[in-house]
Amino acid sequence: MTKPIGVVGAGMMGSEIALIFAVAGHSVLLTDQSRAAADAAIVRLETVLDRGIGRGFFSEADKGRALGNLRAVDSLDDFADRQVVVEAVFEDQSVKQAVFRQLDTILPADAIIASNTSTIPISTLASVVSAERQSRFLGTHYFSPVHRMKLVEVIPTFDTAEEVVDEVMDLCRNAGKEPIRVKDVPGFAVNRVLHAFLIEAVKLVEEGVATPEDIDKACRLGLGHPVGPFDLMDVVTNSLSLQAQEIMHDAYGERFRPGSLLKQKVAAGHIGRKSGRGWKVYPPKG
Repeated sequence: MTKPIGVVGAGMMGSEIALIFAVAGHSVLLTDQSRAAADAAIVRLETVLDRGIGRGFFSEADKGRALGNLRAVDSLDDFADRQVVVEAVFEDQSVKQAVFRQLDTILPADAIIASNTSTIPISTLASVVSAERQSRFLGTHYFSPVHRMKLVEVIPTFDTAEEVVDEVMDLCRNAGKEPIRVKDVPGFAVNRVLHAFLIEAVKLVEEGVATPEDIDKACRLGLGHPVGPFDLMDVVTNSLSLQAQEIMHDAYGERFRPGSLLKQKVAAGHIGRKSGRGWKVYPPKG
């Protein structure tokens, strides 16, 4: 059964979350801080679809269905008929909670709100919506690139109704994803494993054990990882990695203390591919 879905945040994560639901046949509205940003995201998604067709991730029929079901809108006010809304804005608690307060006044009473946060506890985010809404609030943590990565962590709050968890897990499966249920703790499951790994990789470089390039090669060839830790940080951005580690450091203590070299990289503006330089240097686009 298809549902009217809304996605807040038209960056790489939000736009691809919108894409997978549009491909699955749902009517999807996408919004961002400006209509121009949402329109530009849909243009980018056409490129994602074309590349995906060439690599076997999508068909021409998928592309037609996605573009037919996906529409950019001006603001959250256009979400008054949405039954499910996924939030995928900047990883900042105050920014996210401002979105939830607004959605609480707009959405139907039975609508589901899902946050795509990667580290912030869902019960904390849910605290700003009305008591009646909290049973229909949960986390859905997708992984980048969303159109290729199958996993979704589904995170109930203290008050999330079981039927809402079941409904969202079915919605994810129908969109081609494999959901797992995870307890509402900072970092959830995957990021706790991942960032322990990333922190140790940075320590190896700080200690002069090996270069970022050789550690990436070792993890690809020795552990079977599709991408090494430094290539991964450069894609997701070093600033986001640092932010996640700081949140988990506050929650769990020394085992998640970010490496000083990562802090230096971020302070120097070496964010990753996005800035042209991270652990490696990237040629300018175009």
